[in-house]
Amino acid sequence: MPFRWDPREHVALAKYVVKWLLIAAPVGALIGSAVALFLWALELVTRARWDHPWLLWLLPIAGVGIGLLYQLLGKSVEGGNNLIMEQIHEPGGGVPARMAPLVLVGTIVTHLFGGSAGREGTAVQMGGSIASTVSRWLRLDEDDIRELLMAGIAGGFGAVFGTPLTGAVFALEVLAIGMLSYRAILPCLIASIVGDQVATALLATRGIQHTAYSIKSFAALGLVHGTPHLSWALTGKVAIAAVAFGLASVIFAELTHGLSRAFRALIPWPALRPAVGGALVIALALLVGRDYLGLGVTSDPHHPNEVSILSSFHLHGATAWSWWWKILFTAVTLASGFKGGEVTPLFFVGAALGNAMARLLGVPEHVDLFAGLGFVAVFAGATNTPLACTIMGIELFGAGSDNLLGSGFVVYVAAACFLAYLFSGHTGIYLSQRLGNGKFGDTQFAKHASLLTARESRR
Repeated sequence: MPFRWDPREHVALAKYVVKWLLIAAPVGALIGSAVALFLWALELVTRARWDHPWLLWLLPIAGVGIGLLYQLLGKSVEGGNNLIMEQIHEPGGGVPARMAPLVLVGTIVTHLFGGSAGREGTAVQMGGSIASTVSRWLRLDEDDIRELLMAGIAGGFGAVFGTPLTGAVFALEVLAIGMLSYRAILPCLIASIVGDQVATALLATRGIQHTAYSIKSFAALGLVHGTPHLSWALTGKVAIAAVAFGLASVIFAELTHGLSRAFRALIPWPALRPAVGGALVIALALLVGRDYLGLGVTSDPHHPNEVSILSSFHLHGATAWSWWWKILFTAVTLASGFKGGEVTPLFFVGAALGNAMARLLGVPEHVDLFAGLGFVAVFAGATNTPLACTIMGIELFGAGSDNLLGSGFVVYVAAACFLAYLFSGHTGIYLSQRLGNGKFGDTQFAKHASLLTARESRR
């Protein structure tokens, strides 16, 4: 068969690339700048809360303030991440520009006064808001709006965690369970990389860096510098832990959704819900301690023995039930109306559960490995994004380690993420996520139904 080349196709492709470079790169830079501002402010308020522990007592009052803010100005953006996903599935009125400043202020206030929340939701919502605003300025058509909104998700996610490849794949994978479309891969990749680079550069001017994680047990056992190999016994234990990670993600998602429904049913006035939630968080802190307040990446320097994500990578850095307490603190915080994301608390839950599973399964020498696997696998189960989370494991734990990628580590990460995804069933933290392809054979749910529809049908 003779070789045929159509130069018009490659001219069209070149135009497509140039088009998205001109659109997605500036959008990524704007998102990266917004994320840098957010992370800098988050650093300041976290330190303020550590230095002034009495701020926790004002959490209910802060909750009323957030509730009133959204009741007066934010009804159109109350959907948060779910609103962005809905606009990608079915473009309509777009994502209002006010979403970005509202979620920024709400999240900063939540963290200042001790609410247990994350940062991914804020970054993604700012990214979606910025992308949607730019799409209106440029008067893009529906297909381009979808791609730019996905790029906004990618830019926010990649910038907030310093994981640009994960951000791009996450934006493609999170929309529908079991389906991955590469149509928007170029704008997502551009926005995520540019957003990450801009955020990193701006944060460096303030002396702030993304948290560095390491898994040292491989090097200690000679698995890094020796002949790369896979331990089947360790793989089996990883698989058992992965089932627990998947079930933990179900508990997190269902408890948060259930409490949210209960708050709405029992407390008609929206501004009062976070006040009650704040009081419950204070009660929980008095009951089990302050370890589970705030972001939870590092311990309060005034109380270095507190449980955190980083401490969970050490043998005695978490208790057997630390993962449960973080779930409860976060579910109460977010379900009652405080702002922030779910992902960093999921990292905490996974790392703490991984710590507990390593001891339970008789491999305490691999506690850092299991904490790292739980870190990404619980997230994979809760968001139904196993591929993105596998890549995140490589970006966070493998890329900076000497030959760690050749030691069987990637197999352990993939096994943990995909099994946790499978055992999380058809649940998740994003109720606007669609059901693309079922996780196992035929399911009782219609294809392309939302997780909200699936959840309601099980009641």
